[in-house]
Amino acid sequence: MRVVIAEDSVLLREGLTRLLTDLGHDVVAGVGDADALIKTIAEFADQQALPDVVVADVRMPPTHTDEGVRAAVKLRKDYPGIGVLVLSQYVEEQYATELLAGSSRGVGYLLKDRVAEVREFVDAVVRVAKGGTALDPEVVAQLLGRSRKQDVLARLTPREREVLGLMAEGRTNSAVAKQLVVSDGAVEKHVSNIFLKLGLSPSDGDHRRVLAVLTYLNS
Repeated sequence: MRVVIAEDSVLLREGLTRLLTDLGHDVVAGVGDADALIKTIAEFADQQALPDVVVADVRMPPTHTDEGVRAAVKLRKDYPGIGVLVLSQYVEEQYATELLAGSSRGVGYLLKDRVAEVREFVDAVVRVAKGGTALDPEVVAQLLGRSRKQDVLARLTPREREVLGLMAEGRTNSAVAKQLVVSDGAVEKHVSNIFLKLGLSPSDGDHRRVLAVLTYLNS
């Protein structure tokens, strides 16, 4: 896959580049601020050579507040075919909610500590590049825990909430079953119940898994 990295820390940017390159991926650009990220993607668009995914820090120059996530939101709007994976030092609920609003395709929000878990990090980048979702477990826990739609949450059993949290991390039914040490059939039943209780019909397609989480976040 073709990757663009936006990270103001040269050390981390080069480290991510080396990690992805060593695994056979093509890092086509590395930038240090949000303006450069927007400009770089626009140039690739002009060349009809958009990358598959952008990995961006939430906080970048000049103010080191929300430049990165603002750029990520803009890219998701202007170039919906590009996956966007945001990295953050801490769980920042406002930023996560903004990023997840709208389409559920090709989006991720991970804590930087997750980068140290190389296999999980690279799997997340690939998943987002392919249009999937990758949410850090800590992000899911905080967003679900403080959801304003407690009336909807109350409809779910404790096990269904646990399954929903694992689904939001981007895990397949088989991976959820393995994590919870239950059968695939049991997980499928829980997932069906979750969809039913949240009012998500089969017409919503495969992304019902993500919509199940966004039902809370976008309320």
